[in-house]
Amino acid sequence: MSAKAAIRAEAENIFAAFQAAGAAPVEADILLPAETLLDLYGEDIRARAYVTSDPLRGEMMLRPDFTVPVVQAHMAGGAEPARYTYMGEVFRRQEHFGPRASEYMQVGFEVFDRTEPEAADAEVFALIAGLLAPLELRAETGDIGILTAAVQGLSTTPKRKAALLRHIWRPARFRAMLDRFSGRAPLPEARLRLLDRLAGTDAGALIEAAGPAIGLREPADVAARVAALIEDARTAPIDAAETAVLDDLLSLEATADKALLCLEVLAARMPAIAPSVARFARRLDALDARGVSVGTLAFAASHGQSSLEYYDGFVFSFHADDPALPPVSTGGRYDALTAVLGQGRSIPAVGGVIRPGLVARLKGLS
Repeated sequence: MSAKAAIRAEAENIFAAFQAAGAAPVEADILLPAETLLDLYGEDIRARAYVTSDPLRGEMMLRPDFTVPVVQAHMAGGAEPARYTYMGEVFRRQEHFGPRASEYMQVGFEVFDRTEPEAADAEVFALIAGLLAPLELRAETGDIGILTAAVQGLSTTPKRKAALLRHIWRPARFRAMLDRFSGRAPLPEARLRLLDRLAGTDAGALIEAAGPAIGLREPADVAARVAALIEDARTAPIDAAETAVLDDLLSLEATADKALLCLEVLAARMPAIAPSVARFARRLDALDARGVSVGTLAFAASHGQSSLEYYDGFVFSFHADDPALPPVSTGGRYDALTAVLGQGRSIPAVGGVIRPGLVARLKGLS
């Protein structure tokens, strides 16, 4: 059997297993409107997607994943609750990951159900864990919702909270921004010099002194940015006790049962995360009910910070021993995405994908 045939066979087996679990098979276009993905992820998506131009449809992208088109199809008229499965190629640029494949097969399982979200989390995780059990992979879990709740609970300006939330999926930027907002890191010299100049004049004078305008920004845009810089410089640092909670949260790594105890202690220090911690506790009960050992399941509060931006709750991944290999499976909750794509409607949703090419490779079939 050729490598491609082995991968296809694995994909068909996983696809059949997801259908046996109650999922309806769906198809998704390979070429997707770039505008939708750019609106969701910003220009950063260009660094990892293949972009092309169509004379009639405008800018298009080769499908970087299935979740967005599946959510769009469901929100356009899907019944509730619903379970979907899909199979096909996705396309990702891999400049930063060496020899990893830029085109590979995915098979996915998505659940749209507003009755018991934590039970749905457990359903998806347990199903994928069972299918991958013969490979003896390492499972890792996290919860972006707890980290998001901690940021939203900070005693600082809405603009600073929004900036932190915007970079929550970029760990290095997030840490650097937290250090600056908390006063632990000084402002860059260039920012200090600019603020000194702004203190002695107004934005209009600076714009006039700069000469002819170059670029797309209007003077009003520049003036608004100047006002934002001055406002931020005058904002008091984030409280040290709140920053310490975020530090402790970001460094939390333990088995899921022990992580719950730590999170309950942190919730006493920052009540804003208490509802998310309660959801975490219910999820552990649901996982335990499905036979998942929460006493050995790895949890890291920062897990998922480098994943796709639409995850906003439970996140998970399964890894082989070889650190050079990408995750064999990834997934998580993306409730907010359904609201963005639902044109006023939303529904709790969670899903996960398996890479059959890696499954075949680990079985020695490709």
